[in-house]
Amino acid sequence: MSSVLVRKEGGAAWLTLNRPEAGNAVNPAMARELAEAARDVAEDPAIRCVALTGAGRLFCVGGDVAAMAAVGSNAGPYLRHLADTLHGAIVALTVMAKPLVVLVNGPAAGAGLSLGILGDVVLAARSAHFTAAYTGVGLSPDGGMSWLLPRLVGLRRAQAIILTNARVGAEEAEQIGMVTRTVDDADLLREAEAVVARLIVSPTAALGAARSLLLEGATASLPDHLNREARTIAHAGAQAEAHEGIAAFVERRKPDFKGA
Repeated sequence: MSSVLVRKEGGAAWLTLNRPEAGNAVNPAMARELAEAARDVAEDPAIRCVALTGAGRLFCVGGDVAAMAAVGSNAGPYLRHLADTLHGAIVALTVMAKPLVVLVNGPAAGAGLSLGILGDVVLAARSAHFTAAYTGVGLSPDGGMSWLLPRLVGLRRAQAIILTNARVGAEEAEQIGMVTRTVDDADLLREAEAVVARLIVSPTAALGAARSLLLEGATASLPDHLNREARTIAHAGAQAEAHEGIAAFVERRKPDFKGA
């Protein structure tokens, strides 16, 4: 049975972490399958939006600690391979020219926290909570946590979450900016489907360009970033999406970006 389920439907790709009996713990097979799925949906021109969630009660408990224990003194090389493979998935999902929606359907820990906060839109079930978890087993973060979390919640909060292993509930996660919105568990899928439906009919290339600008803006100087913005908007203006959007605005009609 695949540890990552992929469903493509109506311009959206739904990726589901599928080891519910193990809390969707990340082992080498899951990391490899997620990386393969991420690259596939990123490159598929028919896919306009990607959604990521977990099967069962938990979103993802992080790395498979039992598997780490099983390799004994080879834990170092094992973890390097596991992290590199998982990071391939994270890079593909982060740099793809289409939006990512994450449905945090339950508790997220370790790499699960990293994956849980990765989306452009992150919807968390009220039953969800977030724990960095790494220091509890003598490890340091991976999955991009130490890069992304401070950018979302600020360095001081990120230090508390990672270094003290503080548990963050869904409501607090919304308040501090870890997630976009908290919803009732029963409404999570319906709310996510509504977000995905809006993104599917949005200008995908423009969203991809905006994702890239947001990602690189955190580390660029203002003059360099202004230049990149100017180049990017000029390129966008020459594309079919902008032609359709501008024409629809002038003609006072709804734009058809999918057709463009």
